Amino acid sequence: MEKSDELYIYDEQFRDSIATVDAKGKRVWVYPKKPSGRYHVRRIIFSIFLLALFFAGPFIKIAGEPLLLLNVFERKFVIFGHPFWPQDFILLAITLIIFFVFVILFTVVYGRLWCGWACPQTLFMEMVFRKIEYWIEGDAPAQRRLNSQPLNSEKIWKKTLKHFLFIAISVLISHTAMAYLIGIEQVGEIITEPPAEHLAGFIGLLSFTIIFYFNFAKFREQACIAVCPYGRLQGVLLIKDSIVVAYDWLRGEPRGKIKKNASIEKSGDCIDCKLCVHVCPTGIDIRNGTQLECVNCTACIDACDDVMVKIGKPKGLIRFASYHSIKEGIQKIITPRVIGYSFVLMVLIGLLSFLLVNRDDVRVTALKVPGTLYQRDGEYVTNLYNFEFINKTLKEIKLELQIAEPSSAELKNVDGKELIIPANGLLKRVYFIKIPENAITNARTVIKLNALHEGKIIETLKVKFIGPVHHATDAKR
Repeated sequence: MEKSDELYIYDEQFRDSIATVDAKGKRVWVYPKKPSGRYHVRRIIFSIFLLALFFAGPFIKIAGEPLLLLNVFERKFVIFGHPFWPQDFILLAITLIIFFVFVILFTVVYGRLWCGWACPQTLFMEMVFRKIEYWIEGDAPAQRRLNSQPLNSEKIWKKTLKHFLFIAISVLISHTAMAYLIGIEQVGEIITEPPAEHLAGFIGLLSFTIIFYFNFAKFREQACIAVCPYGRLQGVLLIKDSIVVAYDWLRGEPRGKIKKNASIEKSGDCIDCKLCVHVCPTGIDIRNGTQLECVNCTACIDACDDVMVKIGKPKGLIRFASYHSIKEGIQKIITPRVIGYSFVLMVLIGLLSFLLVNRDDVRVTALKVPGTLYQRDGEYVTNLYNFEFINKTLKEIKLELQIAEPSSAELKNVDGKELIIPANGLLKRVYFIKIPENAITNARTVIKLNALHEGKIIETLKVKFIGPVHHATDAKR
């Protein structure tokens, strides 16, 4: 076999399997070497900021509203202090589409940088749970030795301490995550009151804790490799101008070892030390090119830079770069695809801004009470309605309801209370509408109502009034 054929087999055989599964289909446990270097320091600083924001988020209020609330149970959503109700579904949908388009645009330009630097999975795994593991069990070789040695006092102590901390942090994460779903006040009630009074919430917190513990203690990098669709999506989104963690094959190849009393016996800078592989949290070899398992964590960059310094070579054999920047020395960020995604993003942002500016501050809905038709009250026929008032502003609003058409109809509030809608709140009322029986000319009469605030009509709605059929003209047909 010629040398070129051997090189081809060496370069392409990695595609036949993934690093975390052996030939028999059994999982290979990854023991990444403890990372260090300039990029790792930056990741630590950025991670501290994101973790602080995550745990402080439920306590942050903007004009009395939480920073982020995704209460699917009560169908209330708050994003950056701005509330969204079920009636604002189109606004919420556009907001989510904008987020996904932004992620797509970001991926086209900067690759999978989100995964390595901001994704909660990588953030907690590498910057919290893995750090605890290094602190208790040591670096990769020490972890292998500990796992292979028979059960003894050292192993029991270290494993117990590690998993106790894993469970404690999983509890903390689950409570914080739940606060983003139901609110910090409700989580406080679940914690301070007996579980029987909040059984659903207690089961939810317990389930979250088990899921988070299993994910970070056992499942680990498999979440990125086997579950997360983003790794596969990047294969569609990435282009040859996308900036990713890349190996400079022109400078590094052919690889060779450093021998005593001799210079590096090859022309490339890569000495095939495989530290870039040993430090990778997903177990890949970045020298094989961009792979779906790569989360752009930059651990391989730091490891390679350290080796280059020691052998007197320039840093950057592995670096943030695009295919074109390595092959042709040209880095282009503004490409037709980037322009296209940017245009779509701007259109969506413009549409969302327009809808937000023109959104009604108050939404009124009225429906007949289920199971009711009409009742006679002397000379009048009455219908019963459920009214729902939603105040989307940050101050309470006093409303007044008036019937615009027909003039013979009358409106009456069942409880007789003033119509004051709380700030960013929901109010429900029951109303009677009555019409003189001799004024009813149709089995279904359309009633037009106006909602007034400080004498100004802010919304007009229509409801259907059901009357006696024998008075309706359509009954004669």
